[in-house]
Amino acid sequence: MKALAASSIGQYEKSVSALTDYYRTVELGLSVCFRERESAGLMIEGKEQNDANAIGAIVFGSDQGLVGQFNDVVVDFAIKTLAALPGKLQVWAIGERVHARLADAGLPLMGLFAVPNSVKGITPLVGQIQIESEAHRAKGEYARVYVFHNRPRSGALYDPVGQRLLPLDARWQQDLSKVHWPTENLPEVMGRGAETLHALIHEYLFISLFRACAESLASENASRLAAMQRADKNIDELLENLHGTFHRLRQSGIDEELFDVISGFEALVTPRQQPGRR
Repeated sequence: MKALAASSIGQYEKSVSALTDYYRTVELGLSVCFRERESAGLMIEGKEQNDANAIGAIVFGSDQGLVGQFNDVVVDFAIKTLAALPGKLQVWAIGERVHARLADAGLPLMGLFAVPNSVKGITPLVGQIQIESEAHRAKGEYARVYVFHNRPRSGALYDPVGQRLLPLDARWQQDLSKVHWPTENLPEVMGRGAETLHALIHEYLFISLFRACAESLASENASRLAAMQRADKNIDELLENLHGTFHRLRQSGIDEELFDVISGFEALVTPRQQPGRR
C-alpha cells in the first residue's frame, strides 16, 4: 500500500503540471475577451450578491480511511470559510468520508460523488460536477460557487484551500485583461464574442475543478503514506518493547530456576553439624 500511495502521488502531481500549458492557452483567450469587453465598458461580474442568494460549495475529500486528519482539516476549513459568507448553503461532497463529516456538522448536502481512483477518472467526475452545477444554476438556485480541497506541499504535508469559481472576480478579470500577448500580432475575437467567452469560461472552470481534484487526490495519498509510515513506526516501537519485556521475563525465569538449583545443591552438599562434635 505504501508503494501504491507513493506512485499515486506522482501521477496526480504530473497531471496538475500537465495543465499548465492548457491553462495558459485558456488564460490568453480570456484576456483577449476581457480586454474587448473592458473597452466596451462591460464586465461579467456585476455587484456583489446579496444575502438572499444561495451558495453552492464543492468539498473534495476521500472515500477510504487511513488518511489521518485529511477529511477533518478540509471540512473545518470549509465550515469556517462558509460561515463568514451570507446566503443559504448547498453543499456537494466528493467522497463518503467527507460527506459523513459534513453531515455531522449539519451542513445541507445536495449530493455525493465518488472519488476517482486514477487520473482517467477525474475528467468524468468534473463533467458530472459541471452538469449538476449548471443545472442548479440555470434554475436560479444559487449564484456563487466555491470549491474546497487540500493542496499538497513539501513532504507529506498539505494545506486546505478554497476558491470562488463563480461569479468571476472583477479584479481578476482586469488583471487578466492586461496580460501581454506573446506575439506582435494582436488577436481578435471572430464571430460571436459572447459564445467564445462562455466557452473559454467553461474551460476555465473545468481546469479549476480538475486541478482541485488532482491536488486533493495527491494530498490524500500523501496523508495515507504518512499515516502508514507512522503506523510502521508505532509497530516497530511496540515490537521492540514487547521483545524487551519478553527477554526480561525470560531472563527472570531463568535466574529463578538457577537460584533454586544452586540452593538445592548447597543444601545437599553442606554436611550437617552433629550435636556434641566440634
